[in-house]
Amino acid sequence: MSRLREKSVGIFCCLVLLVVSFTSLYLRYVASLVPVASEGNLSINLDDTLNFGARQVVETRTSWKAPIIWEGMFDPKLYDQKHIQKKSSVGLTVFAVGRYLDAYLKTFLTSAEQHFMLGLQVTYYVFTDQPDKVPHLELGPQRSLKVIQVEKHSRWQDISMMRMKTISDTIESEIRHHCNYVFCFDVDQEFKGRFGSEALGDSVAQIHAGFYKAPQQSLTYDRNPKSKAFMECGDYYYHAALFGGLCEHVKNLADYCFLGIMEDKLNNVEALWHDESHLNKYFWLHKPTRLLSPEYCWDQNNIDNDIHIARLIWAEKHYDTLRDQ
Repeated sequence: MSRLREKSVGIFCCLVLLVVSFTSLYLRYVASLVPVASEGNLSINLDDTLNFGARQVVETRTSWKAPIIWEGMFDPKLYDQKHIQKKSSVGLTVFAVGRYLDAYLKTFLTSAEQHFMLGLQVTYYVFTDQPDKVPHLELGPQRSLKVIQVEKHSRWQDISMMRMKTISDTIESEIRHHCNYVFCFDVDQEFKGRFGSEALGDSVAQIHAGFYKAPQQSLTYDRNPKSKAFMECGDYYYHAALFGGLCEHVKNLADYCFLGIMEDKLNNVEALWHDESHLNKYFWLHKPTRLLSPEYCWDQNNIDNDIHIARLIWAEKHYDTLRDQ
């Protein structure tokens, strides 16, 4: 009986959370119908300056005409000049929970200071269960860091999935008031080369380094019809270690993924690759306006002549010691 009661309480809590979430999203939608005079046109489009023929052996444009950004396609000075002129500002979110903080956060932030959106205003939003352990760094001009305490869930899968609600809530309460764009990263990565304003767009997706040449049938979408993340096919396989865009677009993505995750929980379902499965479903239904090639999030264990520069690399994984079993 105790297990049945425990399950009933869990379902009730999920239902309450879903009702609250749907109500909150509806109120946000109503509020969004009221024009905000100060926002103006935040989008900057320099796609007509891209050299789509610069890389002959890789795909540089999607079927819906969104650019796929590769080295050699863009003029970095032109992009930086335009975004500096428009005073573009970027929020970077990263979760450093449990053992991941000690293992990766300092390297991630230090390398971001050397390569991420240089010349623009950047605010790091570090979500952690251990605020006192966030390393102190000397940040460059126009750079700031805000630490936000979050709960540490018992399973790493829940940490991964529940970050979507935290991202959405923080965009609503904090980030959108200070930044035009927001990029969301996994912490177990290191910047190695320019990750600049050419990556900014309305809705930005990252092509997964492990699948960008893989045939459609081998892409690891969630094939379970019971999950809200279910997909029979897609365009590309996107990596949840990195996504971004204008604040409004990223919030919409995070809200969609969170509600899908919660509905799955009610049905006792868990998507194959957790929030990444829901992210892929979102980008299938709502096409990204900008795709980043695998050079923006590369696995150095792979050897590929198409990768002329690895801008962000996967750090060495130690899941057996970092993830609570």
